[in-house]
Amino acid sequence: MNLRSEWCCDPRGGRETKSACEDPAVTESPLRLARLGDDDAFRTLTDPIRRELHVHCYRILGSLHDAEDMVQETLLAAWRGLEQYEERDSLRAWLYRIATNRCLNALRNSRRRPREAPRLPFEVPEPTRRGEPLWLEPYPDALLEGLAEAAPGPAARYETKEAVTLAFIAALQHVPPRQRAVLVLRDVLGFHAAEVAEMLESSEVSVNSALQRARAALETRLPADRERPPLTGSPRERELATRFAEAVESGDVDGMVSLLTRDALLTMPPLPLEYQGHEAIAGFLSHREKARGTPLRVVPTRANTQPAFGCYTPDAQTGIASPAGLFVLTLEGDAAAAMTWFADIALFERFELPQTVRA
Repeated sequence: MNLRSEWCCDPRGGRETKSACEDPAVTESPLRLARLGDDDAFRTLTDPIRRELHVHCYRILGSLHDAEDMVQETLLAAWRGLEQYEERDSLRAWLYRIATNRCLNALRNSRRRPREAPRLPFEVPEPTRRGEPLWLEPYPDALLEGLAEAAPGPAARYETKEAVTLAFIAALQHVPPRQRAVLVLRDVLGFHAAEVAEMLESSEVSVNSALQRARAALETRLPADRERPPLTGSPRERELATRFAEAVESGDVDGMVSLLTRDALLTMPPLPLEYQGHEAIAGFLSHREKARGTPLRVVPTRANTQPAFGCYTPDAQTGIASPAGLFVLTLEGDAAAAMTWFADIALFERFELPQTVRA
């Protein structure tokens, strides 16, 4: 064991006894050790920020799986570029800079390789309208635990939980990528304009201009007069979720529709089909019930701080129900303002939902 000094120091300060002291590496800062190639020290630095980086990438990309890829790329780039970290800003801000620019690069590349939206396995009634395909995935609440600990800065305009709701994330995806990134950095995370300008290698004037345009675009899709949802885990929220699940499992279309606001919206990302209002939604659900022939089975879960359900299609011969998709309810006041259906059954593993249930 190396000797730092012939004297060992007492934790309260001052010399105590003359003896062997610990290896100097033990007293090195994690940053210095990480720069020397210590991956444990690097994890010590980055692990506390990793989950909030994941949510940040999800907000910009709208995809759980793409967010995971971007976090991995961010940490790899940070590991390789630690020597370039000048410590003028916090490590957290430096990592956000890398993550944001990686996300913007990914969005540019995805536009060069357009994806084709899948088709439903049955004919559907005419939708209320057809929009652009929205490549959106839900986010498991289990991954949000502890996120409130990373409190936003004083300039933030949105609460942490509000800024991860499905309505907020969906609205963000309609904002141009660079404006989207600026809005998230400024209004969600609370970074100052000067910090964001440095992250994006831009000017404060450009950042402020992008922010104003992003706010205007977001406000057209997120009305200011929306009612607040019931508190998470409250008796009212549980009641609404239970009644919806019972209506689904009994094939009660009228029961499902009765829990919706008059202008509720049913969407199925990435399909461009949208059904709005009781009549249109009832028509779609009735059509689907007839096409399926038997009501779904559901397992409750949570996504984007909202009630969600893993849905399963029963097989009368085997007595087993297999994954069909995942529903997320967006609650406002005492009703659901939106129903969002995700057909990607690969999401079941991420939500820790069973692969089969009893029919």
